[in-house]
Order: sequence, then structure tokens, then C-alpha cells
Amino acid sequence: MDENNLLIKLEGVSFGYPGGKPVLKELFFELRAGEKIGLIGPNGSGKTTLFHLIMGLLRPLSGKIEIFRHPMKDEKDFRAVRQRIGLLFQDADDQLFSPTVLEDVAFGPLNQGKSVAEAKHIAKETLHSLGLEGFESRITHKLSGGEKKLVSLATVLAMKPEVLLLDEPTTGLDSETTERIIAILKEVDISYVFISHNMDFIAQTTDKIYGMMDGQIFLEEEKIPHTHAHAHGYGKVPHTHSYRNNAVRNLKKP
Repeated sequence: MDENNLLIKLEGVSFGYPGGKPVLKELFFELRAGEKIGLIGPNGSGKTTLFHLIMGLLRPLSGKIEIFRHPMKDEKDFRAVRQRIGLLFQDADDQLFSPTVLEDVAFGPLNQGKSVAEAKHIAKETLHSLGLEGFESRITHKLSGGEKKLVSLATVLAMKPEVLLLDEPTTGLDSETTERIIAILKEVDISYVFISHNMDFIAQTTDKIYGMMDGQIFLEEEKIPHTHAHAHGYGKVPHTHSYRNNAVRNLKKP
């Protein structure tokens, strides 16, 4: 494979929280230019931990992390990465901290060295693309959960990142807004990884689906029809899903 298009590489990475069991066990993962990856797995399987390791918010106990073909050794390396990779937190309240929506969305471009006028222009354009015209002066902490999620996504997209890491991007959104997000993601020419429990969303926005289990990542290659019990709208109508087998190929190198 061409190493020049390798954007993110984790090799032999292990991690565990103090006093807890290992979350990641000699994990191997790669993201290449042009790839659009969906990541699924049970709660506690390490999906969010993986994102935080890539961004340098956590440090591995062992293993190597390379991003944009550079080894990540210290905080200085990760500061540079955060200018080029956009992370959407699972909880929007962890992402939003400014008094107004415009200030929150403009913060990233300002931090990248844009002028105040340029940052505001980028922020307004980004809000428009997400259907959030008129939100500029809204008080951030008074927004609904779904509105906060959309504004959080705007703060990430405003930085025009080269890679997106989105943790549950459709949580709290209604179906119409989710469809809007799907349309936007289909238009962007950018590599990304999504964590989501929404299989329909993943199927429409990604070209590979990985599963996480027992501290490892698996490529899900086979679709398996199955039935299961759950509750949602129209639950009285019998239905099936296409679900991908998650113990097919371990991504760890031999």
C-alpha cells in the first residue's frame, strides 16, 4: 500500500484507565486519504478512547501513534495535529464554551490565525451550510440538545479540517436534521471516522465499517441477516436489518 496517503496509524497501542481493566490491547488501526469509516461497538469497548488517543487527550501505555506520517511524541506534536483534525465530542456541552453561537463557531478559525472579520465570515458560512441561519446571537447554553449538537459540528467544520473524528454525530437529532447531516457529509471531500449506533446513518455515509470488541478493531466484511428485540416507532411491524459480522478479520498485523 502507498504509505504517502496514510493519515493516521496506531500500532500496538494499549491503554487502560487507572484502577480499571485494559480498554485497548495492542490495537492496530489505519486511516488513509479518502476513506470514510464507521466504527461500531458496545459501550465501553474503547471507541471514544481511540479518538482521544489520536487527539493527544490521552496517552497510550504502550505502542506507537503516527499522524500525517509523523510520530506523536509530546504535546507539541499533538497541538499541530489538532489544527488539522476535527473532533466532535459525544457530549456537546464538552465542546461549547462561548456565550453566543457565533463566538463558539468563530473560535476555531481565530485560533488558526484568521482575522476577526475572516473568522466571523467563515462562522456564518458554516452555520448557513448546516441550516442554522439566525443562530449567530443565540445563547449557547439555552439551545436544545439537538441544536447544541449541530452547533458543535459547525465549530468543527469551520476549521476546515483534513480529517474528521465524529463521536455519535446524530445523537439528539430528529430525522430531518439527520438527513441534512448525511447530505453535507456526502458532499465534503475529506477523510473521516464516525462512531455511531445508527446503522442506517453509517451505511449512507461510510464505505467501511469496523467493529470494536475486547480491545481490538475488526473489519466487518460480511452482512448477516438477523432479528433482535428492541423498541422504536413502528415497532409492531415486523422488520429485518442487515448487520455486518464483527469477528471477521482482526486488523492487528501478523
